[in-house]
Amino acid sequence: MQSVIASNPEASRGRLYSEEESKYRSPFQRDRDRVIHSKAFRRLKHKTQVFVAHEGDHFRTRLSHTIEVAQVARTIAKTLNLNSELTEAIALAHDLGHPPFAHVGEDILKMKMKNYGGFDHNAQAIKIVTSLEKNYAEFDGLNLTWETLEGIAKHNGPLINPIPYTLNNYTQKHNLELKTHASAEAQVAAISDDIAYNNHDLDDGLRANLFTENDIFGLPIVGECFSLVDVKYPNLDPIRRRNEALRRIFSAMVEDVITYSLYLIKGTPLYSSRDVRELGSQLIQFSPEMTEKINEIRTYLFDNMYRSDRVNIMRERASLVVNGLFDFFMNDSKLLPKQWSHGENELEQARLISDYLSGMTDGYAELKYTKLTSGT
Repeated sequence: MQSVIASNPEASRGRLYSEEESKYRSPFQRDRDRVIHSKAFRRLKHKTQVFVAHEGDHFRTRLSHTIEVAQVARTIAKTLNLNSELTEAIALAHDLGHPPFAHVGEDILKMKMKNYGGFDHNAQAIKIVTSLEKNYAEFDGLNLTWETLEGIAKHNGPLINPIPYTLNNYTQKHNLELKTHASAEAQVAAISDDIAYNNHDLDDGLRANLFTENDIFGLPIVGECFSLVDVKYPNLDPIRRRNEALRRIFSAMVEDVITYSLYLIKGTPLYSSRDVRELGSQLIQFSPEMTEKINEIRTYLFDNMYRSDRVNIMRERASLVVNGLFDFFMNDSKLLPKQWSHGENELEQARLISDYLSGMTDGYAELKYTKLTSGT
């Protein structure tokens, strides 16, 4: 039985464009399926998480990261008796707006778009699912429910001024109530993102030899989990030892979110999903103790992985490519495909270029840059 704070698909605020509902799928199931079948979702396979694809087959891509987030989110939502279908739809869509080359791609687009309304990957995800995907006869975008759109837009919390240009434009015709918190389901998707990337970045960092098990043994949670494995499985081979420890780190974070969120839910007078939005604080949280431990892990990953020499080389190349492509297209719109070259003024053309670049995969961006710089 679902909690009273769960989002009820039968009470959904509906879609911007009216449609006959499916006989066999709830509105939130339908949203999830539309996200999975979108072109933007498929492109995530070829977008960087931290390491570019050619560095190894087993490093996470933006797609495998997204699937891991959805898996964690389903588990937490079901345990908290929330709507797991809405949670999954938001989790699967949360990174659709990420440009190529991970966060460095976003950093460059933010800089290039500073005078043209800025760039934000959550806002871009909204633009993709409301406009840029063109699969249906009767509307642009995926025509997702209000609840899924709200979750994509503000799963990380309320949006206070300045509101991203793209979101501000969209909310004029479809009010997503950007200044309140999102549903409990969206909050689950957001914290599942944190859990997934903290764990798989430890795994990928070890795989890339940026640090060793001994290096991270002193980190909170991490050393405890390796010690538990060593006691239970003495002399276990190194790969299995690593995997067993990482599984326990993952579980510790998930269990903490569930336990502490249940504590908050039981201790707060909440009678509907609307109450969650109007609470004024996040309902789905890590405990203060776990938050402190995770912050220490994040700091370590930032210093030893995200700013490592190996990753910085990729960042330099990515900066060159995204910067170069933006400048090429702004200087000569004829270099763009026809559907992206019809801006009526400088602002509109910059927004079109931003949409075009953010949709590129790493490989396609490299190919376009190589062609333009070689003159072929």
